[in-house]
Amino acid sequence: MNWQQIPCVKETRPEPRGLVRLGSPETLSWGDYQGKVSCVYIDPPFYTGELFRMNQRIGEAGWKNGSRTVKLDAYSDRFESREAYLSLIRSLALTARGLLSDEGAFFVHVDTRADAHVRLLLDELFNERNFVNQIIWAYQSGGRSVKYFSRKHDVIFFYRKTGKLHFDITHVPIPRDENRSNHMRRTVDENGRPCRTIRSGGKTYVYYDDDPVYPSDVWADVSHLQQKDPQRTGYDTQKPESLLRRVLLPVTEPGDIVADLCCGSGTAALAAAATGRRFVVCDIGKPAVSVTRKRLISQEIPFDLEAPCETAPAQASLRVFPGIAFADVCLDDFVPPAPWPEGVTGLDGVDQWSVGTVERGVFRSLADAARTQKTPALPRSLQIPLLSGGIAVLITDILGNRYCFAFRDA
Repeated sequence: MNWQQIPCVKETRPEPRGLVRLGSPETLSWGDYQGKVSCVYIDPPFYTGELFRMNQRIGEAGWKNGSRTVKLDAYSDRFESREAYLSLIRSLALTARGLLSDEGAFFVHVDTRADAHVRLLLDELFNERNFVNQIIWAYQSGGRSVKYFSRKHDVIFFYRKTGKLHFDITHVPIPRDENRSNHMRRTVDENGRPCRTIRSGGKTYVYYDDDPVYPSDVWADVSHLQQKDPQRTGYDTQKPESLLRRVLLPVTEPGDIVADLCCGSGTAALAAAATGRRFVVCDIGKPAVSVTRKRLISQEIPFDLEAPCETAPAQASLRVFPGIAFADVCLDDFVPPAPWPEGVTGLDGVDQWSVGTVERGVFRSLADAARTQKTPALPRSLQIPLLSGGIAVLITDILGNRYCFAFRDA
């Protein structure tokens, strides 16, 4: 048996629904996607001056009860000046404009720290006449101020690329707000259909109880992620999947491509895949790519991932047990090139691993495993069909580093 650490730049799965990429949007090549994306959403830094973290759980105990964790740097929201911050937004917006089709929509998620400056910049880049909405996402979360009215909303700017925007609000019906209908008269029409009426300006307006209702530009019905929400990944500033569905469903159809240029915990990718859309997302942080990968694996969503594996020498203890039609691949131990945080050793430092084949630097995954709250114990063995070629293993550690090993029967 001969295991060898090898370079790897991409992983793939059969019939992928999307692509995850590690890197800065302005430095990545987007040739295959230029002019083909129906919706671009970005949730960039908010100009807070803070360093945001990811709370990474460690080992089985950490995933069971949170008793072992490590704080990883997720992204920096520190800028030398407002001009430096707006330079980032400009770069992201220009990349988005190049990706969008003529019917495409662009959403920029910010808050009150810089929303006025971002609005003026987007008016310049997309043309003021292509502004569609300033959406207010109002939510309830912890903490209240006594020195000013508590700041409990974000701003999502919505622009179209051209006047050909595709928009179908019927994709996002919401429950009827009974409180808003209390002042109306309850009745039934001549066909016995329940309705409410109100008279104004000499006219009678009729609203049927079974008619769908659609959101306005104030979204107070989409909940902020609470501390114990099962969606939570430990990644700071994670957004709820319901918010991303509200964003992308009216401006896309099944099969369309959704892009997120600051993907963070990968919510946009999950929302797209869950609604039959395709996705292409990227982030400059390894923790973001790692948690996005894990969420996709956990929901059995096939995807491609572009991110180079580490070349610094690591050690993996692996065994293969061939059967009649399948082979069991066992992961017994792993030692990274440099020590993990204090006290972390062996498989406790492994967050995800996959088994498949590798050819010309592309890893083709056939079986995946990842630690989650539902599966805190990392499976030590994965089963794959017997292969005519060599077997390969891809390991992702708690820091988001990836290592690839290939096995060939000597």
